[in-house]
Amino acid sequence: MENKKNIRNVILGLLGLVIIAAVMFLIYNHFKLKSVEGTKHIVAEVILDDGTSKSYDINTDEKYLRGALEKNGLISGTESEYGLYVTTVDGKTTDESKQEWWCFTLNGGTINTSVDATPIKDGDHYEITLTVGW
Repeated sequence: MENKKNIRNVILGLLGLVIIAAVMFLIYNHFKLKSVEGTKHIVAEVILDDGTSKSYDINTDEKYLRGALEKNGLISGTESEYGLYVTTVDGKTTDESKQEWWCFTLNGGTINTSVDATPIKDGDHYEITLTVGW
């Protein structure tokens, strides 16, 4: 009798975990950033550590930031498990010994995704800033 009760509790626990996982998956799919189809116009502003900047007007059919910037020859880097680790922007390569890295922002706000996973929309303004210090 006790053994059947334990088995039933284990089955109910596993069923509960499956239901929770399914609900989390549905929530994630509902709120994840979505890409936009069609031609879009974006601006990529490259800001160096001395404060100088240069803006690039980009018209693209790409869905994600990486594609738009790569097709225009603005970025390159190394592949990582998270996507492209950008080391070069507009011909300027970071120097890791000086703790330099490229910070990507959208309309002045933080981007919490990699360039591979950042969907673009018409009218977006991206700032790509050479940053010093981890």
